[in-house]
Formats: sequence, C-alpha cells, structure tokens
Amino acid sequence: MILYNTLGQKKQEFVPFEEGKVRMYTCGPTVYHYAHIGNLRTYIMEDVLEKHLRYSGFDVKRVMNITDVGHLSSDADTGEDKMLKGAKREHKTVLEIADFYTKAFFSDCRKLNIKTPDVVEPATQCIPEFIEMVQKLLDTGYAYISEGNVYFDTSKLDNYYVFGNQNEDDLEIGVRDSVTEDTAKRNKTDFVLWFTKSKFDDQELKWDSPWGNGYPGWHIECSAISLKHLGEHLDIHCGGVDNAFPHHTNEIAQSEAYLGHKWCSHWFHVLHLLDSTGKMSKSKGEFLTVSLLESKGYNPLAYRMFCLQSHYRKPLTFTYESLDNTTLAYNKLIAKIAAMNNDGEVDEVTAQVYIAKFKEALDNDLNTSLALTCVYDVLKANTNDTTKLYLLKDFDRVLSLNLIEEANKLRAEKEEKACAVDAEKVEALIAERTEARKNKDWATADRIRDELNAMHIVVTDTPEGIKWHVADR
Repeated sequence: MILYNTLGQKKQEFVPFEEGKVRMYTCGPTVYHYAHIGNLRTYIMEDVLEKHLRYSGFDVKRVMNITDVGHLSSDADTGEDKMLKGAKREHKTVLEIADFYTKAFFSDCRKLNIKTPDVVEPATQCIPEFIEMVQKLLDTGYAYISEGNVYFDTSKLDNYYVFGNQNEDDLEIGVRDSVTEDTAKRNKTDFVLWFTKSKFDDQELKWDSPWGNGYPGWHIECSAISLKHLGEHLDIHCGGVDNAFPHHTNEIAQSEAYLGHKWCSHWFHVLHLLDSTGKMSKSKGEFLTVSLLESKGYNPLAYRMFCLQSHYRKPLTFTYESLDNTTLAYNKLIAKIAAMNNDGEVDEVTAQVYIAKFKEALDNDLNTSLALTCVYDVLKANTNDTTKLYLLKDFDRVLSLNLIEEANKLRAEKEEKACAVDAEKVEALIAERTEARKNKDWATADRIRDELNAMHIVVTDTPEGIKWHVADR
C-alpha cells in the first residue's frame, strides 16, 4: 500500500512497526458545537483508510480522543476557550455541553457510516496521564515553568519544524489582532503543557497538579492518550490538514522528547472542504451540518459519496448543485442494483479480477474516485448478476454506501407498491385501451391512459408483448 506521508511530503510504502498490525490514532472533535460537514469529510476519509487497512488483512486498533476541556480557539495558546464558549452560549456546564455534542457527533457518524474507533477517550478521563507526561518532560529538561504555567521548550529540539514547510509566521494564523503574545514563553514556538495561571478566571474544569490547580494544554492530550492505548510506536496518525501545524508538530515534539525515540512513522492529513467563500467553518455563512442536509431532503450517504468522488489530498468545494448531482448518481446506482437478480453462482475468476482492481485503486494513496469507478465497471461487466452483487457487497466493506441495503429497500418498496395495485384491473384497462387504439377510438384510449397514469402505471411495448410496472414516486 502506497500512502502520502506528510512527514517527508511524499508517497511511500506504508509499513507498520509490527507486521500485520496497525496502531492508528485520530484527532477527535472538540465537543463544544455540532460538527460541520467539513469536519466530517476528514472523518469519512479516515474511516475509508481504516476500513481499507482491515480489508487488506491488517489487524487495526484505532484510538480517538474527545477534546472536552482546554482547547483554545487559536492554536497559538491564545484566544477564547471553545468549551467555555459553548457552555456560556447554552447556559450549561462544560461537562453537559461535552456530553451533548459528543453524542451528536457520533450520531452524525452513524448516519455517514463512519465506524466508531475501537477506543474513544475523553481528555477529562486522562488527567493522571497528562500530569505524568508533563512531569517527565520537566525532569528531563524539555519543559519549564514560567509565570505559573508549564511550557515545552522547543529550543531543545534539533528540528522543531518536522513537516518541513512551516515557519514562525504560521503561528499567527487564526490569532486575533487584539490578542497579545504570551510573554511567559522563552521562545515564540514554545507551547503550554499545563495551565495554572489561566487566561480565563472562570475556567470551570481544573485539577490539582504538582504545579498548582489548573488544566492541560490542548496538545498534550493526543500524545498521552495515544501512548496510553497504543504504546510507544504509532503507525499512522490522522487529522485535518489544519492540525498539521502546530498541533501535530507539537505532538511529535513532546512525544519524542518523552520517549527518547521516533514515535509515529506515518502522518495522514485530509485537505479542507471549501464553500464559495473559502475554507468552511462554523463562524461564517450557513452552518452546514448533517442534520441541515437531512432537513433539505438529502441522504447523508449521498454526501459520503460526494466526498469519495474526490481525492483526500485535494480541496473539495461544496455546493448544493454538486450534492444534487451526486444524489442523482447515487439514486441511479441504487436503482440499477435493485433491478438485479441474485439467481446464479459467483464467477470466482471474474470476481478476483475486479477485487484486484478495486484494491489497486485504494492501495494507490487511497484513490476513492477510482474505487468508485470500479463499482460502475462491475455494473457493466460481462458476468451474471450474482457475481456483480457479490462484488458490490465486497467493495462496500470499504466504501460503506449501503449499496445492497438501499437496493433491497428500494426493491421492497416497489414490491409493496405493486401489491397495492389491483393487477386484474390494470390488465383489463390495458386490454381495453389496446382494443380502443385498434378501433381508432382515441378518446377512450386517452381516458384509459390518464387513468393508468393516475395509478402510476408505466406501460411499455416489448417484443414479448405489452409489459407494465408501478413507477417510482
């Protein structure tokens, strides 16, 4: 399997630390609000990656954190605390906000067929692990205390900018002009490991620590949670491209300083979903959520397919017109599958040819667009429906578009409609209309045609004779 690695900025063969096993970590949501569909694009693509790894025979253990404390609205350890912002907005406690939006996040994931990771760990459940990690970094000289807070000292590193394309100016991204630089830092790139002198006097969640009553910085939680559940060697770390710097850069710094060796070998970043004004966010325009799409009549799986049509390393622009087009394509795909008959045996030779093509597409840096093309190739293949249905079900282990389930549902709906129609009456009307047309009694023929239309009956002339079925409504 070839995957692009942000660490080194090139495609390379993915080789886990332990043969056959993959330790995978995903940066989870900050649960102060609903996830917008831009956030969820990242989780969809990470889900495809995990499922393809499993499809390829790897034993995968995937861990995700839930940020329910201490995530500031700027990555420069300044700005407004997002969890506190959510609590103030809704007049609830931080923990009430966290519980509500954690459940909302996983509800959205279920609608999008995003598998829940093997381990989901809220940051508030790992305070002892954070404290232990911070203490060791202090003991080994990689951290220092200044004005009551504990900072990581980036000057101790040979190379802080491990992803190779960042600089100090990038730290200013997202920082409001009204926010002043943290003067307690020794170096501009240093970052907070533990707050005791919080910028927020009304910070709700605090814990006792060797350095005073306080709460963890944002970056420490992912390192500590990963080490807790996945050990000292991480195979692949996932996240949105905006996490790469400084969040993931800081994770590498503190983790490798703590461990004394290389920590994670492969970094997988998904590019932004854009709207007409640029990067999608919660703070501008219509707040695009899964629930909003549902309220407008869209199937969440059509949005999943929309994401799969593009490569994860390319920005993707969302418009309702593009989602309409994908919805139409998805519905046509389901209708074609629903029309198939599973009445033969699987042609194993043909099946293996198409499975190899599907796997080859995803092995090439997770090319989901080409993987979808394999689905359409199967529909056109010179083989029986049983083989086609077998392949579609197999591919859907990774694509997770509910191809067979939705087709079965559509077929059942059609059968239910057909049962609701008085077949004898339809046959009689068709015979009467045929006779009227033969006698050039166009008025009678037109009246019967209108009556059949009202019953949603579609009549078709075929070489075998006149056929009819109930139209989709």
